Amino acid sequence: MNRIKAGIVFGGRSGEHDVSIVSASSVVNEIDKDKYHLFLFGITKKGGWRFLPISKRKKQEDMQSFLKRILKSGQKCSPLLEDEMASFFLLREKKKIKIDVIFPVLHGTFGEDGAIQGLFEMMNIPYVGSGVLGSSAGMDKDIMKHLFKAKGLNVVPWVTFYQGDSYPYIKSEVKKKLKFPVFVKPANLGSSVGISKVKTMQKLEKALKEAFLYDHKIIVEQGVDAREIECSILGNFHLMASVPGEIIPKGDSFYSYKAKYKDTGSTLVIPADLSDKKILKIQQLAIEAFRAVEAMGMARVDFFIIKKTNKIIVNELNTIPGFTSISMFPKLFSECGLKYSELIDELFHLALDIYEIKNKRKF
Repeated sequence: MNRIKAGIVFGGRSGEHDVSIVSASSVVNEIDKDKYHLFLFGITKKGGWRFLPISKRKKQEDMQSFLKRILKSGQKCSPLLEDEMASFFLLREKKKIKIDVIFPVLHGTFGEDGAIQGLFEMMNIPYVGSGVLGSSAGMDKDIMKHLFKAKGLNVVPWVTFYQGDSYPYIKSEVKKKLKFPVFVKPANLGSSVGISKVKTMQKLEKALKEAFLYDHKIIVEQGVDAREIECSILGNFHLMASVPGEIIPKGDSFYSYKAKYKDTGSTLVIPADLSDKKILKIQQLAIEAFRAVEAMGMARVDFFIIKKTNKIIVNELNTIPGFTSISMFPKLFSECGLKYSELIDELFHLALDIYEIKNKRKF
């Protein structure tokens, strides 16, 4: 049996560039090498594409170091849009690499927002995850919340602001519509990059400046005293919801970038301590949220359970969740009996299935 030619794309022009490298290294380490012939494509922070055969990995070189080396000194390459099977062109060797399916392990802008999904659609190549619409809707926290709300899902109050809005106007709107503490977030980013928890009006301006470094649109969201619950979804049309897990942040903090990828202070409880009825409700709401944004393949849906009222709030959805060894998405499915390598296997199968369906459509 011939191995499937699988491309892994990592890095990217995003504030989550480094997180992507960590996720991609886990995917490459765990993938079944007997089933897949791997091709690793790195995208630099400036948007250049790089390639280096996995056979060039040095002895004793860990995968993260190898991926960073690809970005630094790999051969320049370029995606090709051709009539038949998609390929990548190696500039120095003047050689084409044919790929069967591709996994964009790219978090944040230009990777999770529909941009690269549009490129893959034009290349006519099967790819893991949501399409252009699901990716873009799932990336923009403001649009996402509007879609959740339209579907009747509970969301926390929020206010949206743009780069040109004056601080007095923002201050006035926040004071009028929200109560402290609040969270200030770039609308189009993940992994808690650029997010600040703000407890007083005096600290708001600094948080706004931080968020505007990453996006021209931000949201200011009502803080809540709640349990943080996450549920993973797998599938295109027939969806599987994982057991829910709970994040218990360290002290009075929140699940920040540092807590997710550097600090071990936060605790992940899998499965979450919930009643069977509450678990079923979380799973149903996760599927509804998935469908609300037209997601495909996979997603991680984040919830709040308000401590005082026990009300379930849908917070957000991630169409390319973290794939590190400590990330919730693979951990939740591992609890369901799906090993990391089997999860990757299923994601590639889902990508090939939806590609076949798309290519049977009339144009």
